[in-house]
Amino acid sequence: MKVPTAAIAGLVMVVGGAVAYPGLKDTIDEISNQVDSSPRPVPELIGDLEHLSECSLTSTGSAIKHILLGQINPQDLFSTYTAPGAKGSPACAADTCCIWKHIADELRDAMVGTAGRCNKLARGAVRLGFHDAGGWSRKTGPDGGADGSILLANECEERRENGGLEQICAQMRVWWDKYKGYGISMADLIQMGATVGAVVCPQGPRIRSFVGRRDNPKPAPKGNLPSPFATADSILAMFADKTISAQGVVALLGAHTASQQTKVYANRTGAPQDTTPGIWDTVYFRETSAKKCPDKIVRFVSDTNLATDPRTTGYFGMYGEEAAGQTRWNEDYAREYVRLSLLGVPNINDLTECTKVLPAFTGASFTNPDEDMMVRYAKGELLAHADAALEAGDLIPH
Repeated sequence: MKVPTAAIAGLVMVVGGAVAYPGLKDTIDEISNQVDSSPRPVPELIGDLEHLSECSLTSTGSAIKHILLGQINPQDLFSTYTAPGAKGSPACAADTCCIWKHIADELRDAMVGTAGRCNKLARGAVRLGFHDAGGWSRKTGPDGGADGSILLANECEERRENGGLEQICAQMRVWWDKYKGYGISMADLIQMGATVGAVVCPQGPRIRSFVGRRDNPKPAPKGNLPSPFATADSILAMFADKTISAQGVVALLGAHTASQQTKVYANRTGAPQDTTPGIWDTVYFRETSAKKCPDKIVRFVSDTNLATDPRTTGYFGMYGEEAAGQTRWNEDYAREYVRLSLLGVPNINDLTECTKVLPAFTGASFTNPDEDMMVRYAKGELLAHADAALEAGDLIPH
């Protein structure tokens, strides 16, 4: 485990059997029993999968269809792959996934710090994938979605909702300049960055990943991304129009577990959204749901609105369970991210699966090499130097 006794947050909250944050355990026990027992809506198909018959699907198209319908595993924890040749070699050019192995390896090396935790680039890549794909909605038509427009149309710099993404946008353009000559799309690069960014975070999911998206230099329609101050009603309606259910919204929201915010609260730059930034765990769900939480963290208004809304509060409890929550959340996050990463993509049936190029799954547990400092950080005992180290994924200096 990351830290004995149920992770760092557990160490902060439970001291000698006494609950340090009153009401937290009762809150979690209560909401974990509130998952709606009514039948779930049947998941929708998207893109060309909406109208293609099963017999006309490629093997990849069929796999994606059954992932979206919840019928097969959205993760692949075990596949491996060795590139058949160097970049630009005939052997590499003959294998669609080869160049992506070179790319994924470079992204991995840039996204992990000396402590083994994922860094700001990894977290930014996950968020960049969200913001590119999330620009699509049924009500606003075919433009937007996972089409690369967040960078190709300069949305990253020109739209307020993308504040905080400047570093990853600049770095993604560097990678794009380096690899675009090998026939890749910006849309695929962004989404590969998001799945690499998730799996390199300790305990993160290894999401099935596909390439072959088409780029679109036209800006995505405005108004399709949620505000950190949004109501639960507006968020759930917005995502329903993206074919994402209330449970899917909560699963995707859990990516905030690894974050450190920079723009929403200007006086709290670098503050995390749970006490274990850089680690893909379920502490976020517990601390966002708590009646009282550690002073160190920030909670977005939109997140607390969802954590207390009767349509979604039970999912916070379900994913926040320390015994089974991690496995369940990773699977649900992976399934919803496959869906999100294909919004607005009209040629899903023509894609190629390249999950095998991703870095290896880090495992179901993680031990911090600087465990004592992380415990002190969670208690609020450390100053800005700790935020900077965590931002880089590095060991916190004594």
